[in-house]
Amino acid sequence: MKKTYEIEVDCANCANKMEDAAKKTAGVKDATVNFMTLKMNVEFEDGADVKAVMKEVKKNCKKVEDDCEIFL
Repeated sequence: MKKTYEIEVDCANCANKMEDAAKKTAGVKDATVNFMTLKMNVEFEDGADVKAVMKEVKKNCKKVEDDCEIFL
């Protein structure tokens, strides 16, 4: 399953950090962050609990970029 989320981030480098953090989260098959459109596309692994996975994605992104936001 794929879902798109609106994000808030200050720079392209920060967006790249968010993308890397999201990709390393358990339950995420792939993730891309587009700084220009301020959107994060996430592809989930089969059977993943989307809400739980996104809470972890948000937590992991906050670790690398504390002033970012993902609107769940």
